[in-house]
Amino acid sequence: MSAAPLLKVKDLKLSYGGIAAVKGIDFHIHSGELVTLIGANGAGKTTTLKVIAGLLKPSSGSIHFLESAIGGRPAYELAELGIGLVPEGRGVFARMTILENLQMGAYIRQGTYPAESIEQDLKAVFETFPRLRERLPQLAGTLSGGEQQMVAIARAMMAKPKLLLLDEPSMGLAPIMVETIFGVIQNLNQQGITILLVEQNARLALSMADRAYVLESGAIALSGSADELLNDDRVREAYLGVDVKTSGA
Repeated sequence: MSAAPLLKVKDLKLSYGGIAAVKGIDFHIHSGELVTLIGANGAGKTTTLKVIAGLLKPSSGSIHFLESAIGGRPAYELAELGIGLVPEGRGVFARMTILENLQMGAYIRQGTYPAESIEQDLKAVFETFPRLRERLPQLAGTLSGGEQQMVAIARAMMAKPKLLLLDEPSMGLAPIMVETIFGVIQNLNQQGITILLVEQNARLALSMADRAYVLESGAIALSGSADELLNDDRVREAYLGVDVKTSGA
């Protein structure tokens, strides 16, 4: 018998003033997986992440994390349980230094973990992002978009998440920085961190994910292994820019 999913979402619905943003979706993630949600703008991807992270309350449905019901619980409780979010637009504390941003990521660990443990994790962050170590006293708001994304991911990692939610990490970044950021994401997953990724670059997301779900107008239209969806004509035409009729594939 297979282990229970780390995260299980069942018949999740959320409406904004009568407009259904999420329409009864079901999906799950097992520990250690990298799963991606792809879809057009307005499909409900960011809303779904915000509900899982506790920033929005679902209208109905259930969310189970580590086999406990978490739907509707506040974000700070879910952070303590082990759900970390890197939000769309990065959300760094612009008037705080890089170091202060990272320390804020470890805030929920204060009094629970020894200071030495937090210091060790800071060192690990600097090994992953050596550029941040070089600029620790710099205000986060003065960094480039790519550097801010590094801070946002590093801040989330300082909370020691069991599930990392990533919302559009490539948005607004130069191609070389996108490559760097996605290399980090892949390495984090290989270290055993479970990841739910929302990403506008569907080809890139599918190339590194284990499984994927396609959201269309708040509902799941397709799901399967990432390889299956990379080769699905509907996905190729709608999200990968392939003209299936003329490609002959």
